[in-house]
Amino acid sequence: MDHLIATNMRAQQEMAQRLNLNLTDLMCFTCVLKAGDNLLTAGDLAEHARVTTGAVTGILNRLERAGYVTRRPDPTDRRRVRIAAQPAAVTRVLALYEPYYARLAELLAGYTPAEVTVLQDWFTRSGQLTSDYLEELRERNQATGKTT
Repeated sequence: MDHLIATNMRAQQEMAQRLNLNLTDLMCFTCVLKAGDNLLTAGDLAEHARVTTGAVTGILNRLERAGYVTRRPDPTDRRRVRIAAQPAAVTRVLALYEPYYARLAELLAGYTPAEVTVLQDWFTRSGQLTSDYLEELRERNQATGKTT
C-alpha cells in the first residue's frame, strides 16, 4: 500500500511538472474540472482544495497566467467571480491523463464485475477514511493552536 501511495504521489508530481504547474495548482485545476459547468467561486475552490482563501488568490493568478482558467463574473452576485477551465488547458490535461486512464481501464477489464464492485467499494471507503482522518487531524491542530 505504501508503495502504491508513494508511486501515485510521484506520478502526480511528474504530471504537474509536464503541465508546467506545481502540485497544488494541478490539484486546484482538477477541482475546477470536476465542478464542470457548475463553476466554482474562489471560496468554493479554497474549500474543495483545503487551502486558505489567501492562498487560492495566488493559485488562481498563476493558473490564469498559465492559461488554465479564466475568471467570470458571477451572474447573481457582482462581487464574486466564478472560475472556468480554459478549453485548450483541458485538452492538454486530457492528452496527458487519457493514456494512463486507458491503461487503468484495461487493468480493470481483467477483473470480474463482482471483483470490480469490491475494488470500487474499497477505494470509495478508503478515500472517505483518509478524508475523515485528515479532518480529524485538522480539528486536533485547531484545538491545540498548531498549524502543522
